[in-house]
Amino acid sequence: YLISFQEGLEGDVFEQVRLHLTNEKSRLRLSGPDFLLHALLDVIVDNYFLVLEKLADRIEDIEDKLIDNPSTSTVHAIYRLKREMLFLHKAVWPLREVISGLQRRDSQLIQATTVIYLRDIYDHTVQVLDTMETLRDMLSGMLDIYLSSVSNRLNEVMKVLTIITTIFMPLSFLAGVYGMNFKQMPELDWRYGYPSVLLLMALIVCGMLVYFRKKRWL
Repeated sequence: YLISFQEGLEGDVFEQVRLHLTNEKSRLRLSGPDFLLHALLDVIVDNYFLVLEKLADRIEDIEDKLIDNPSTSTVHAIYRLKREMLFLHKAVWPLREVISGLQRRDSQLIQATTVIYLRDIYDHTVQVLDTMETLRDMLSGMLDIYLSSVSNRLNEVMKVLTIITTIFMPLSFLAGVYGMNFKQMPELDWRYGYPSVLLLMALIVCGMLVYFRKKRWL
């Protein structure tokens, strides 16, 4: 006999197995409980592939958003996917160990022909774990891309602020010099003093902008 336990959910992955069991001429009805065990394990592992396909599609969508418009919501989605992948890994890893033990253990309850099918399921389980590792590496790489983009944006902001500060330094110096309240400052009585200072400031700004563009800092 084979006893299985699961929560009472409709439309689960074992629906196809139940349909085969209702057919009196199906191999499941004609074989022993060991082949039924193989059938149950097979649909479980195959369903993991479907889950991984959906996760891969979600990762592609997040990757597109990350390239177009990276935001904190995208990072939260990445972390949610990483938690889901960790939960899935905790479910698949013990299953792989169980199947590995079943295919290697000499038991009168499992026939030699069924062991061949169990080995095939074991290989599929290994493929599931390898695919999971690939997806987890993709998520880690996406986090690195996001952090790099944030760092680049911060560097761009700092560069602009630094350029603005650098431009205003000589202007602040000139304004500070002519803002001193000394009596002996002939330039203050010069008729063209004010427009000359404004012209000098404009030339300084233009000259620095040309220099920055020549250095490709802008």
